[in-house]
Amino acid sequence: MTNSSYSRRTALRAAAAGAAASGLTLAGGGAAARAGGRRGTTTFVVVTGASGTPGGIDALSLRGHRTVGVPLPGHRATDAQFAVDYQCPQDAASLATRPSPMAGVGLDAYTAAAVDVVRTVAGFGPVVLYGGSMGGATLNRVGNAVPHLVDRMVYDTAFCCVDLSCPEEYLATPEGSTSLGGDLADLIVADPAVVGAVRINYRTADRAALAKLKEVMMAGADDAEFHGLLACLQPDESPTVGREDCRVRADTWGRVPRTYIRHTADRMIPLALQDRMIAEADRLTPRNRFDVHTVDAPHAANAAQFGRIVDILDALPECRR
Repeated sequence: MTNSSYSRRTALRAAAAGAAASGLTLAGGGAAARAGGRRGTTTFVVVTGASGTPGGIDALSLRGHRTVGVPLPGHRATDAQFAVDYQCPQDAASLATRPSPMAGVGLDAYTAAAVDVVRTVAGFGPVVLYGGSMGGATLNRVGNAVPHLVDRMVYDTAFCCVDLSCPEEYLATPEGSTSLGGDLADLIVADPAVVGAVRINYRTADRAALAKLKEVMMAGADDAEFHGLLACLQPDESPTVGREDCRVRADTWGRVPRTYIRHTADRMIPLALQDRMIAEADRLTPRNRFDVHTVDAPHAANAAQFGRIVDILDALPECRR
C-alpha cells in the first residue's frame, strides 16, 4: 500500500487538529442567563479539534473560571489511542492494520458527549462552549440541539458551517484552496477502510515530514513547543466527522451569542476561509453577529499567542460578573 492511495481530501480532514490542543496543559440555561444575568462561576466547556486530547484550560482556571474538557468518544484516556505500536520503536505493520477505537465513531457521538457535559454544568452558572478547528463541527451541532443551555459559543479558528454542509466542502472552496492540510497525506500510515480511522504518525522521526507538519500547524514556533504539541496529538481520528452535515440553524444555534477568534497566519484553515464563515453566519442572523477578535498566530497557537486568546476569553461578558 502506498501513500498515493490516500486522497488529499482525507488528509485535509485528518490534519485539522484543534488550536485548543496547542501544547498547553489542559486540565446554565443560556436564554435565562442572557435575559436575567444568571449568577455563578462561568464554566468553559472545551471541545478539542481533530486528534486533540480532551481537557480544560488551566490558564482560565487560574483566573477564577471553571473549565472542563469534553471526553470525546475514541479520544478518552481509556480508549487506548497510544498503543504500544505507536511508541518507539514503532511497529509499522501493526499501525497499518490494528483496529482503531475511533471505528464507527462520528459526529453524533461527539455531539452527545458535549451535550452531556453542558447539561451537567449548566446549573452552576454561565456556560461558554469553546472549540478549535474541527471542534467547530461539534459546536454547531450542540448549538442546534441545546441553545437554551449555552450562554456563548467561541470558535477559535474553527469550522462554522452555514451555507455549506461540512468542513470538507469549505476546504474545497476558493477560500480554502490554499490550505496546506493536504500536504500531510504522507503521514497517513493506514488505510481508513482497514483500521476504521484516519491514522497519522505524529511521532515520526522523518525530519522532512516534521518540517512540513510544523509549517502547516505551528509555523514560527520553537521546536520545543512544536514537539510538545505533537506529543499531545492522538494518532487516530474519525474518518467521517469532516464530511458529516453540521450546518447551523438560525432558529436554534442562531439565538446564542458567539465569538470568533481569527488566526492571521493559519495555513490549515486560511484566513479567507475563516472570514467567509463569519460573513455567512452574520448574514444568517444579522441581529446576532459574531463578536470577532484577531490574533497573529498559526493554526495551533504557541504559549505567548494562546495567552492572548486567554485574555479574550477572560474578557467575555459571561466572565464579568
